[in-house]
Amino acid sequence: MSGCPHIDLINPDTFKGGHPREMYRYLRNEAPVYWHEPVGDHPGYWVISRQEELDYVSKNPKLFSSHERSCMLHEPATDDDLAMLRLLMINMDPPQHLKYRRLIRNAFTPAKVESYRGRFEQIARDIVSRAVEGGRCEFVEDVAMELPLLAICELMGVPIERRQRLFELTNIMLGMDDPDLTTSPEDGTNAMVEMFMMAMDIAAAHKEKPQEDIVNTLLEGTVEDEPLTDDEFCNFFMLLIVAGNETTRTVTSQGMRLLMEHPEQYQKLVDDPSLIGDAIEEFLRFNPAVIAFKRTAMEDVELGGQVIRKGDRVQLYYGAASADEANFKEPDTFDITRNRREDVRNEHRAFGIGQHFCLGSHLARLELEVIFTEILKHVRNPRFDGEVSWLRSNFINGIKKMPIVFDVA
Repeated sequence: MSGCPHIDLINPDTFKGGHPREMYRYLRNEAPVYWHEPVGDHPGYWVISRQEELDYVSKNPKLFSSHERSCMLHEPATDDDLAMLRLLMINMDPPQHLKYRRLIRNAFTPAKVESYRGRFEQIARDIVSRAVEGGRCEFVEDVAMELPLLAICELMGVPIERRQRLFELTNIMLGMDDPDLTTSPEDGTNAMVEMFMMAMDIAAAHKEKPQEDIVNTLLEGTVEDEPLTDDEFCNFFMLLIVAGNETTRTVTSQGMRLLMEHPEQYQKLVDDPSLIGDAIEEFLRFNPAVIAFKRTAMEDVELGGQVIRKGDRVQLYYGAASADEANFKEPDTFDITRNRREDVRNEHRAFGIGQHFCLGSHLARLELEVIFTEILKHVRNPRFDGEVSWLRSNFINGIKKMPIVFDVA
């Protein structure tokens, strides 16, 4: 890319078709801490595209706060909206964040997650066996959405008959810029209220008939010797449902898309399934689900040769940092064998880094492993069977629909 390109990371259309790799590369090389001018109602902010600066911001919450204005890219419209967002753990700073994180983290340890494997494998077998009938399917709805949704709902004690509605509510809450999914901020608010009501129903059912699940962890646990309030429980419920559903669905869809665009690499997986773990790390690196999160500078600080002033917004672009030339050779090449030459698992930033490193990383990796293991048993020569429909968003790099056709093994 020669000269200074037109940079617009606010427009959701910038991310249609995947992360804007050429734009990211320009920013990393020419302006790793770049001032993005305001666009419409969206205020200006600093773009962080290189891993060194992203890690520094992520690991210094006293300098760069999630709590001040929330980590979400859309600015809260009112003080009441901001107060509600601050109840979510992702919008807390230490020490408050650590207290709430400690409450839930035991449900997501590697050993605990591994105990879910047998059940997830059973679900994956059922999903794929249905999807492969006839040699074609709508991959997002028939495959990618199913395991993450069923898994997190089982772990949260959500009744079967309410799971599809949770999927719809998640789409509405994350699809604020997509006219196919929502038409106004009020739709997002109404979806959140409905999810809160569902959470209270589940809490009431649990109190009548306790289960050994994540709901039990939340209801029986304490923060500073105090049980969670109803609002705190509902916010935990919403965060875990949305994060546990949308992001893994997105990586599953994007991983399959990338493999179909590189059929020789799909065949490598068929020939050598031991590459599945390596392929998953490359899916995460090459096309992380979350595009960016926001922080707010709490004092003047120099970063990447720029002076960031107190109160400035700072946005962390995980796809850009996961393609940093300082960490990866030929980072814009998709290669499922990369992890055998480079430490992809620890060097990409698909799950963030620092205090807000994704609690569900082990769960996501297990879900991706079991679903792709099952896909590879039955699907040969997968091809696109129509246009890919992209989520219109500058927050989640998602796919809404992806019809595919294939030979059944």
